[in-house]
Amino acid sequence: MTDDSLRSVTVERTGPGRFTATNARGGTIGFGTGAGPDGAEEFTPVELLLAALGGCTAVDVDLATTRHAEPTRFSVAVTGQKTDDELGNRLTDLTVTFSVAFEDGAGADRARAILPRAVRTSHDRLCTVSRTVETGTPVTAAVEDV
Repeated sequence: MTDDSLRSVTVERTGPGRFTATNARGGTIGFGTGAGPDGAEEFTPVELLLAALGGCTAVDVDLATTRHAEPTRFSVAVTGQKTDDELGNRLTDLTVTFSVAFEDGAGADRARAILPRAVRTSHDRLCTVSRTVETGTPVTAAVEDV
């Protein structure tokens, strides 16, 4: 792997059931199993996975369609069924649903026309997150000596 291809985050425990992920550029996101410091519910790790699926493909589709027109609505719903079976805990039946609207006009007509292809191309080729999930990439877990 080259430095250009390596992606990483570090997850630090910040309190009981609470964590912060930090990327190489210094961005952070808090998550956990309950309410955050302000009382608002935080994202769970499973919800972050769903957000990553939707966010990755949303970026691809947004780039393709907004070359032609700005959307008046752009929403992506991501769902999955949490399952616990002989394979362990996992999500099944993952579905990514786009709801995108454009005003009238030639550019908007082009954006509407390419929307299905942009969604398909993101799913089939571009979105690293969904491609990783679909291909079933192995995950290695290790404990570092400290």
